[in-house]
Amino acid sequence: MKLTNTKEALNKFSDYVIQQSRTRLTKKKQNYTRELYESLRYDLEESDDGYIIDFYMTDYGQFQDKGVRGTKSTYGQSSQSPFSYKSSSNLKGLEYKTNIFSKWAEFRRMQPRDKKGRFGSYKTMGYILANSIKKKGIKATMFFTKSFEMGFEKLPQELTTAFILDIEYQIMLLQKK
Repeated sequence: MKLTNTKEALNKFSDYVIQQSRTRLTKKKQNYTRELYESLRYDLEESDDGYIIDFYMTDYGQFQDKGVRGTKSTYGQSSQSPFSYKSSSNLKGLEYKTNIFSKWAEFRRMQPRDKKGRFGSYKTMGYILANSIKKKGIKATMFFTKSFEMGFEKLPQELTTAFILDIEYQIMLLQKK
């Protein structure tokens, strides 16, 4: 049986979730490289049992969405996060992470100052940011979770309506034979 209206309703739901997630990223100014924004996508597959929707994003999108618990303190919703920094991890050996934060600090024009008012390097600021984030964690933005939940609230009614239309169409086809 062809369920074209049902498939269309599921595509509409998935498009809504992606669009809302991207909007939330932009409004919260978490679009520095646009990598996460552009990685958001979905696949709708038809199986013997029905339809399967798979949502995809870069790996760090989960950390942005659910947050990461810090070693010392943590933000509100991040305390529920399945992700956490380990106190045993050493930032001095993690040149890669401090490099990312250095680039971000340079983009934001953030530089530390000493007591005499002289500017420090972006590399130093990258280390300061990485160390702070390790201790405090990453605040959960729920950019994807909230979008999914909002779309899911509307989905049952739209899906029921689409499924009824598909059934009615199949009945009409059978009556014409």
